[in-house]
Amino acid sequence: MLPQIVDRYTHPAQFQPLLPGERKLSPLIERAHGVVDAARSLQVGEGLRAQLADLLRVMNSFYSNKIEGEHTRPADLKRALERQFDDQPDIARKQRLAVAHMQAEAALERRLGNDQGQNLDWLYSKRALSEIHDALFRHAAPENIRLHDGSSLVPGAFRDRDVMVGRHHAPAHEHLDAFISAWCIAYGHAKDTGPALVSALASHHRLAWIHPWPDGTGRTCRLHTLLTLHALRLTRGLWSPLRGFARTEQEYRERLAAADEPRRNDLDGRGALTESGLVSWIEYSLSVCEDQIAFMRDRIDGRQIEQGLQLALQYEAQQKSGIRQEALRGLHYLYLRGGELARGEFKQMLPGSDRSKTSLLAALLQQGYLQTSSERGPVSFSLPFHALRFVLPRLWPEAEAG
Repeated sequence: MLPQIVDRYTHPAQFQPLLPGERKLSPLIERAHGVVDAARSLQVGEGLRAQLADLLRVMNSFYSNKIEGEHTRPADLKRALERQFDDQPDIARKQRLAVAHMQAEAALERRLGNDQGQNLDWLYSKRALSEIHDALFRHAAPENIRLHDGSSLVPGAFRDRDVMVGRHHAPAHEHLDAFISAWCIAYGHAKDTGPALVSALASHHRLAWIHPWPDGTGRTCRLHTLLTLHALRLTRGLWSPLRGFARTEQEYRERLAAADEPRRNDLDGRGALTESGLVSWIEYSLSVCEDQIAFMRDRIDGRQIEQGLQLALQYEAQQKSGIRQEALRGLHYLYLRGGELARGEFKQMLPGSDRSKTSLLAALLQQGYLQTSSERGPVSFSLPFHALRFVLPRLWPEAEAG
C-alpha cells in the first residue's frame, strides 16, 4: 500500500529511504569508486594547488549564492576581498555574504583534521550543522538577514516555525530534532570512501528536505557537501561540485524536487519517499563530480597551461606591463616543477642582461605571475586574476566576461 501524502511530517520514518536499497546502491558505490580514483589522480604543484584552492573558494561563494539569487559580479567579489564595499546597500550586502561564505569555508576546512573517521563523525552531527550555518551568517548585520516576517535570522539556530519550500512541507519544527538525529545516524556510519561519497550526496538532498533553518538551508547543504568531499580528500582545492551544481542549476533544482516526491508504486522502494527519485539525484550528483574532475584535468594539463601562458604573456606585452614573451620558459618550468625556486635560478632561465632579467622578474612579481614571501626570497608560480581567461579558460566564465 502506498504511503498517504501528508501536510505535516512528524516522524523520521516519513523520509525513508535515506539510502537506496542494496540492489540500486551497489552500482552507485561502484561508480563512486571511479570518481574517487579520478579525483585522486589530479596532481599539481603544492603552490599552485593552494592558489587554486583560494580561487575556488571565491568561485564557490559566487556559485552557491548565485543559486540563491544572491550573487554579485566577480569584480565586486574581488573588491570585497580588498575590503572595498559598494555604496549601494544591496550590492554591499551581497558582497559581505560572499566574503562570509569564503571565510566560513576556509575556517571550517582548517577545523577538519587528518582523521577521516573523526571528520565524518563531526560533519554528521547536530553541532556541525549549527556551526556551518553559524559560520555563514554570524558576521551579517541583522538588517541583512531579515526573514519574510521581519525578524532576523539567528545564525546556527534551527527553525522554530514551520516552512514550505515550493510544494514541499518541511517537517514540523517541534519534531526537527528527531529528523536531524536520524539523518546523522544514517549517513555518519559510512567510512570507506566510495560509500561515504554516495552517503554525502544522498545526505545533501535529505538535509535540504528537512530544511533545518528558516533561511540559508541551501547554502549550508552545499557547503556541508563540499566540506565532506574535502574531508574525504577528494577535492583538495582542485575542483568543486558547487560549480557544477550552479552551471546545471535547472537540473539541480529539478532533481532535488523530484526526490521530494512520495513513493510512486510498489517497485519504487519500501520507504515513504521515492527511491527512484533519490537514485536519480545521486546519479546526477555523481555526473557533476565526474564532469568537474574531467574539466579540471584538461585545464591543468601542462601543455594547456603552456599555451595559456603564451596567450597571457602576449596580452601583457600589448598592455606594456613590462612582461615579455621570454618569461614563458621560466614560468612553465615553475608550474611543472611546483614549489619554490631561488631568484637567481629563475633568472638563469631568462634571456638578456642581468639588468633586463631583474626588470622582467620585478614585472612578473608586480603583475602576479610570481609570488614570494620576502623581498629577496625564492619565487613560486602564481596566477593573477586577470590571466584566468588565458591560462584556465572557461573555469569561471562570468569572471572572464568582466
